[in-house]
Amino acid sequence: MSVPIIRTVTELRTVVAGWRRSGATVAVVPTMGALHEGHLSLVRAALQKADRVVVTLFVNPKQFNSAADLAAYPRTENQDAAKLGPLGAHLLYVPDGEEMYPAGFATTVSVAAIGEGLCGAFRPGHFDGVATVVAKLFLQTAADFAFFGEKDFQQLQLVRRMVRDLDIPITITPCPTVREADGLALSSRNARLSPAERAVAPRLASILLEAADRFTRGSCVLPTLAEARAAILSAGYREVEYLELRGEADLQPMTNVDRPARLLVAAWLGDTRLIDNIRTSPVGSTN
Repeated sequence: MSVPIIRTVTELRTVVAGWRRSGATVAVVPTMGALHEGHLSLVRAALQKADRVVVTLFVNPKQFNSAADLAAYPRTENQDAAKLGPLGAHLLYVPDGEEMYPAGFATTVSVAAIGEGLCGAFRPGHFDGVATVVAKLFLQTAADFAFFGEKDFQQLQLVRRMVRDLDIPITITPCPTVREADGLALSSRNARLSPAERAVAPRLASILLEAADRFTRGSCVLPTLAEARAAILSAGYREVEYLELRGEADLQPMTNVDRPARLLVAAWLGDTRLIDNIRTSPVGSTN
């Protein structure tokens, strides 16, 4: 069974309008393709929630800071469609650049504060590109629900804020990070790792877990972060862009674990940039 593919906004809206007339609810799972089990877990969650599920596939040039990175991003539409069919996804929406950003396109959606630190500090304009394309996809699909993975936690919180601020009538549903058996968070970028790098990569998650556990047991934040950063570099990562403890609800920096928080990291392993995050709770919490 294959999933139907649509490439234009007009076709998409016609199909969704037909679903609406029958009383169906609609969910969207935005992706840039190169689908892995993390993406597929979002589709399964969407299928449990909504009557119809649209998966979008668009490699968004506006969220890349490097032309080389954009060119190297995997494009695997046929394989992606083959993975979605057996799951029961109802539609794969694959617009091209002209469909998304026609001649004269001049609008940018920008979310202040949440998009400015962490990845935003190292990838200028990235989150403006994310917010712009996600807003368009929400409007194009007219979905009731959207599903995002927690691995890109800053992105998740940015989308939540955008939806609240712009009164977009859609419910954002977060889904847990999916990991390999050795703990490495699934990412389309993992395919770029050499065998030697792949062997080192899981240390990132294990170091985060160790630090999060120390926070829950009362360790001081700044020394623990410094030790974790040193451990990541000692493991074989060549650079740690950031390793920060932020409030889970507002992504504000924290120096005391007095509320639910996220320990977030971006680090380079060879020529591959990996991100991850771990939830950490206040001292004595059982959650």
